Amino acid sequence: QVQLVESGGGLVQAGGSLGLSCIASGLTSSIQAMGWFRQAPGKERDLVAAISRSTTNTYYADSVKGRFTISRDNAKNTVYLQMNSLKFEDTAVYFCAARRGVLLNTIYDFWGQGTQVTVSS
Repeated sequence: QVQLVESGGGLVQAGGSLGLSCIASGLTSSIQAMGWFRQAPGKERDLVAAISRSTTNTYYADSVKGRFTISRDNAKNTVYLQMNSLKFEDTAVYFCAARRGVLLNTIYDFWGQGTQVTVSS
């Protein structure tokens, strides 16, 4: 099994920046893709960004392209999400996720507990 623990959420003003981190533990050698999802109240959980194990391939939702950057440090078993130019609509609970397969935009196997990001307008 794999355990994921997020950190870095909080309150930020619109236009500001925030960075999220997610540390994986357990059977980390089985992890290929890692991603960040978010879920706003009353909405579905959507994939925001994802990255391959090699970091060669990335995926971004259209709503965050050019503003968010996903990165990964396999030596530290950590994935990051740098969020810039934050908007009110970015407010959500952000979840770290990992999967054994290489595809980025699909069902994930392991999930963190989530961290709240609130953007004030």
